[in-house]
Amino acid sequence: MSTQRRAGAESRPAESKPDAVDAAELAEYHGLARLIERMHRRFLDVVRAGLLRQGIDDIGPVQALMIMLIGDDEPSVRDLMERGYYLGSNASYSLKILVEAGYIDRGASQRDRRTARLRLTDKGRTLRDELFKLEQLQATALVRNEGEAADLKAAYRTLRRLDRIWGDMVRYAGQGLD
Repeated sequence: MSTQRRAGAESRPAESKPDAVDAAELAEYHGLARLIERMHRRFLDVVRAGLLRQGIDDIGPVQALMIMLIGDDEPSVRDLMERGYYLGSNASYSLKILVEAGYIDRGASQRDRRTARLRLTDKGRTLRDELFKLEQLQATALVRNEGEAADLKAAYRTLRRLDRIWGDMVRYAGQGLD
């Protein structure tokens, strides 16, 4: 970060907010955004390969991730969309595929008949369990020692912070983020 200070600014600790981002840091930021996008696509490819190894070709990786998000809960469609950041038409299409393929049941809430609740069927729970095993294998390959575990935790914290910052930028667009 830039070490220049504004005229008259008080002395600040090293971890304080910088005045400007230098070109190398800006390039890293741009690279990070593209890396996140590429990793998302790669992750979907990994899930797709896992589905194909299990002989599952009636749903795609996005639908498989929806199954993981539903888990043991009975979320409303709205809750699922907010958890997974799905767009309305995409979520509706994916849910239709999952219902038709027999992975989830979609029924009215007992409290509010207008609200659709989602629940995994036996077939959906079986797939969720297999997907969980796949995640465990991936995590085991990624974290082989304490140093790698610490790296993973640091990466997770950084990505969560970036998610919050981007969320605030969307939520408070034009209102200033200071």
